[in-house]
Amino acid sequence: MHDAALRLEAVAKGYNLGTPGEVQVLRGVDLTIAPGETVALVAPSGAGKSTLLHIAGLLDTPDTGRVLIGGQDMTGRGDGARTAVRRGDVGFIYQFHHLLPEFTAAENVILPQLADGAGRAQAGARAAELLERVGLSARADHRPAALSGGEQQRVAFCRALANRPRLLLADEPTGNLDPDTSDRVFDVLMTLVAETGLAALIATHNMGLAARMDRVLRLENGMVVAA
Repeated sequence: MHDAALRLEAVAKGYNLGTPGEVQVLRGVDLTIAPGETVALVAPSGAGKSTLLHIAGLLDTPDTGRVLIGGQDMTGRGDGARTAVRRGDVGFIYQFHHLLPEFTAAENVILPQLADGAGRAQAGARAAELLERVGLSARADHRPAALSGGEQQRVAFCRALANRPRLLLADEPTGNLDPDTSDRVFDVLMTLVAETGLAALIATHNMGLAARMDRVLRLENGMVVAA
């Protein structure tokens, strides 16, 4: 049996926002995502989707509970170990592309590979392969400012997949795009996920997109429930 790509066990998180008492955002979340599975996470703004994704991606730590990635329990692990897993095993996509403006599309996909120890030739070949898959070979030498919103987000997908992660986390990845572009970009994302067999947890307000994934979960009152 393969280890789950992601397992959250009784994950709780609260914040003290300067008012009396703590705001409890997550109240004991249990969640398991298998390799190759796509899961939509839907919830109103402010319900804790981003907090859950940040904890799942080791950008934040829960107050209580466990986070396991590929069977590795990350509870209490140091910054170095968390950074290594985050860099190699987790890919992130946000609503805004966050590409580095001074670098070309290809360079934006190459850089995370170099940071993970890949050689420049290997990283360049991987970037070229991914950009071809998303139909951007002809735009590889363009900087982000010369790309459309949909093209920028496709480059961001390639960057997230550059190090062959086992887990993809996406926070409203098409929320900044018009509906037609959103559909096209989402098609590209789902094709990449299917081809690579990685697990994906995708937060979205778009129920039409959510319905195309394997499962839809809702975040309600700090708990994850089937939608």
